[in-house]
Amino acid sequence: MTGHGDGAGYAAQRILITGAAGGMGRLMRPRLRRDGRVLRLLDVATLAPAEPGERVELVAGSVTDPAAMASACAGVDAIIHLGGHSRETAWADTVEVNISGTHTVLEAARLAGVPRVVLASSNHAVGFREVTEVTAAGPGGLPADSSPRPDTYYGVSKAAIEALGSLYHSRFGMDVIAVRIGSCFETPLPLGPRGLITWLSPDDGARLFEACLAAPAPGYRLIWGVSDNTRRICSLAEAEALGYKSLDNAERYADQLLAGDGAEALKFPYVGGAAFCTAPLGAPNPM
Repeated sequence: MTGHGDGAGYAAQRILITGAAGGMGRLMRPRLRRDGRVLRLLDVATLAPAEPGERVELVAGSVTDPAAMASACAGVDAIIHLGGHSRETAWADTVEVNISGTHTVLEAARLAGVPRVVLASSNHAVGFREVTEVTAAGPGGLPADSSPRPDTYYGVSKAAIEALGSLYHSRFGMDVIAVRIGSCFETPLPLGPRGLITWLSPDDGARLFEACLAAPAPGYRLIWGVSDNTRRICSLAEAEALGYKSLDNAERYADQLLAGDGAEALKFPYVGGAAFCTAPLGAPNPM
């Protein structure tokens, strides 16, 4: 089997999705269904039961539990690792779930012989890069492999999982793609004006993951996960090299998002946005 709309590529018949009950996991579940594919869905939270005709395997478990992950990885062709805290939280919890949890996932994948893992990183791994740096990078935007400049403990954890992915590729030959996701919601409206920059539409998110699953022998890659938004500030060249093609653009929501003082909110000088770059470390952040 190949990726959606792609030619011959890596065959992934059984895909483990961690964090499948989370926001992005719920959005990807219906969009990653394919004939001949089984989605093995893992989360500590309750997962919605299978719909008629849906080929899913529901697994209750934590990414921090080696035994649960060993069982979940058995017979899997690829992993999409979405599990973990998706907002700023206390340092100890961030380390345990996001960093150690990702190590547990990668180690279980290695022991089970899973050849490919897609890691959900974040724009907050480089949140303290200045927007002027993006302008200086040229019309394509900030390169996907820009070195980390995290804006939060959450951003630090995402930089750490990128490093873990690189290590597991270099040491063990595993294909690992770390995706610096902008913000994946049904629309960019919950994100405020910054959604015009960072939005990854759910449909584009599925297209991106399909490209990550189908690309032949990608090795270790670091790519951006955003739609081709008119105001995006990051490069899509690296994702497009894997076969990704964005078909959505947040700009169609511009009139709603720029009403009032929305345009002023876009003048914040850092990539991570004001809510992440200015809130106290360890304090829950808005979107």
